[in-house]
Amino acid sequence: MTVFPLAPNATIGLVGGGQLGRMSALSAARLGYRCHILTRETDSPAAQVSHAVTISDYSDPVSLRAFAGAVDVISFEFENVSAEGLDLLASIRPVRPAPSVLRISQDRVDEKTFLNSAGVATAPWAPVGSRQELHEAVQRIGLPAVLKTTRLGYDGKGQAMLRAPEDLDAAWERLTPKPLILEGFVDFAQEISVVVARGADGSLSCFDTVENRHRNHILDLTLAPARISAAVDLAAQSIGRRVAEALDLTGLLAVEMFLDSAGSVLVNEIAPRPHNSGHWTIDACPASQFELHIRAIAGLPLPPAVRHSDAVMKNLIGPEGIALWPAALAEPGLIPHLYGKAQALDGRKMGHVTRLFPRGALPGDFGVKAALGTLGEV
Repeated sequence: MTVFPLAPNATIGLVGGGQLGRMSALSAARLGYRCHILTRETDSPAAQVSHAVTISDYSDPVSLRAFAGAVDVISFEFENVSAEGLDLLASIRPVRPAPSVLRISQDRVDEKTFLNSAGVATAPWAPVGSRQELHEAVQRIGLPAVLKTTRLGYDGKGQAMLRAPEDLDAAWERLTPKPLILEGFVDFAQEISVVVARGADGSLSCFDTVENRHRNHILDLTLAPARISAAVDLAAQSIGRRVAEALDLTGLLAVEMFLDSAGSVLVNEIAPRPHNSGHWTIDACPASQFELHIRAIAGLPLPPAVRHSDAVMKNLIGPEGIALWPAALAEPGLIPHLYGKAQALDGRKMGHVTRLFPRGALPGDFGVKAALGTLGEV
């Protein structure tokens, strides 16, 4: 039986072997814990820095039981894992966040239903199970709109922009798996996000609201803090806390939001795990999002999620991104992070860099570009 808080040298099981698991494992090591990774990949980024690794599918019961028996508590680093597999793990060891939280975040219809029931505003939406339902939903919601798969979509995958009636049938045919969801297009002024940690005792630590800028549907830059009004910041922070409490979360949660042209804050999606938009916390905060994630699942006290510096985080994506690695190492003031991935595939996050500024001195766009040096040119 697991006793919380976890004692030093306990083993944390992480489902998923990507960069989020890697940075979680590094934070766990600082706190005196070992990590055991369950992944389908050989030589995964997380396994490279962990105590042990199990190579297995996420739904194989024999491997799952062996993995659970070797660890003290279990978490996950991305949503596209088997919820049923997590149920099996949870029958043996505590899983934090709970499999029920993962299920909500895995399905866009369940996610939107949950958010609205918690009193959180989203763009208008409708489930789409057939071609006829798509046409009916467009009649209600209007165009432009975004048609998405309800599951397995990330970084712009599994979605289509609908601008005219003639776009509907082709999008319906192309997108799989079905069913789908139609979401009203938000004329947003900014994309913002909040990362919040919640302990098993209900304690909350919420990082500053940040602004996110995407390129080709993949996060390119995060600016911390976001350049928003005090009222918008308060609304975003309140939403992050409300969602974490409504989920009865134990662990870490990222809430991605739109600030629309009217000044309203609408939630786009949630992720119950460390998040790309929180990577700046490694260098700009006494305790990063990864440390708070480990503390929450291990039952340790949560420190305040405060920053000592303003920050800009830039992703290094695909072959073009990894080509910038020598420049990142040579540029004064840039703090480089490489994830240990063997292949630089198109759209793949290979690493990131962070640039710190004195608290309250985050520059404007021209200053940000200049501070990133060569990396600011791409």
